[in-house]
Amino acid sequence: MREIEVAIVGGGPAGLTAALFLAHAKPELADRIAVLERERYPRDKFCAGAMGRRADKILAEIGVSLDVPSVPIHGMSAAFKRGTIVLREPEIGRVVRRIEMDHALANAARARGVSVIEGMGVASVAWDSHGAVLSTPQGPLKTRVLVGADGVGSVVRRAMGLPFGRIRAQVAEVDTEPVASDDPARELLRFDFTHRDFPGYLWDFPTVSGGRRLVCRGAYVLSPRADRSEAADVKQILRAHLRTLGLDLDRYRLKRFSERGFEPSLELSRPGALLAGEAAGIDPVLGEGIPQAIEYGALAGRYLAEKLTQNDLDFRSYTGLVRASRLGRDLRLRAAFLDRYYESPLRDGIERYILTGPPILRAGLRYFGGKPVPRADRLKSLASAALFAPRIGLRAIASEIVRTARRSPR
Repeated sequence: MREIEVAIVGGGPAGLTAALFLAHAKPELADRIAVLERERYPRDKFCAGAMGRRADKILAEIGVSLDVPSVPIHGMSAAFKRGTIVLREPEIGRVVRRIEMDHALANAARARGVSVIEGMGVASVAWDSHGAVLSTPQGPLKTRVLVGADGVGSVVRRAMGLPFGRIRAQVAEVDTEPVASDDPARELLRFDFTHRDFPGYLWDFPTVSGGRRLVCRGAYVLSPRADRSEAADVKQILRAHLRTLGLDLDRYRLKRFSERGFEPSLELSRPGALLAGEAAGIDPVLGEGIPQAIEYGALAGRYLAEKLTQNDLDFRSYTGLVRASRLGRDLRLRAAFLDRYYESPLRDGIERYILTGPPILRAGLRYFGGKPVPRADRLKSLASAALFAPRIGLRAIASEIVRTARRSPR
């Protein structure tokens, strides 16, 4: 039976970033870290591809840059029932294709000495007193440390005995040619929250595939928590959106996938094992995934380096670390907002507030782009939002905003 020190299940942004940060902190361990990827690169992953610049900045901390085709983003627009707001901020991110991005990350990990094993799916996990034994197509694999970065249906999460939670979303997307109503400059992420017949939104993001200038158009629809059989038909929602643009869904390759939102009350670790990326849970409001996956990976990699140096495999403190981190504060705030926006009587008041262009929106855009927000501006933005929130019944949001402000770094 082959034995390794650290097995990372899932060769996406979270798993590969965890491997990179661990190998950077403990280069002597690099050849005993294995990333297990079920498919073979370059392989596609369904994803709208929006990547805030903060993700690139995190990777740059360890000297990793991803030179892949992309579309620079300089702002966003959001349409609501009562109007549209456009915010412009230079160089806040880019739209990438996962087929190229993940391959580049895998090559970066290999260049640091990490073993990236393709065609290595994990069917099951068994635990013993010395770690975990993974069942794979190439035979059993023994590991002392296990990281689950294997997405929404995580085999590792299930093996850890952790609940999958209640927040799910169905997503459908297609890549089409541009139409007249698209942003001619191709520099904005466009969101449409005008529909009230389903809990979610529509998007139109500029993208590039094989050198072709395209637009990724999609629908993000949250599933009912009580009865998922009542979920809105995401395919038909996207079809209707395309029809308004003069496009026919049947002309394009439809990509469908699921997402799982972060739930602050759920554990993310057990002795010898932890979760990262969508296996742990991402933004439940918008489904933002790539930057958060990379943040998860950086947190997990640093945490593992410290714990392995101490020869301490009791990882139960990892969940608290995630919750207290910048990533965790962001995710907790979004989770608190979720129930108070979609399918909520508070929605009109929230949208009226957003359309005033409050300072917190600008701060949020800069956060997405990894740009510093002066402490005075940040506190002013958070204070404004915290004062407004109770007026429309968002006391839980106000409390979370205040906690975030108190913990904000200088």
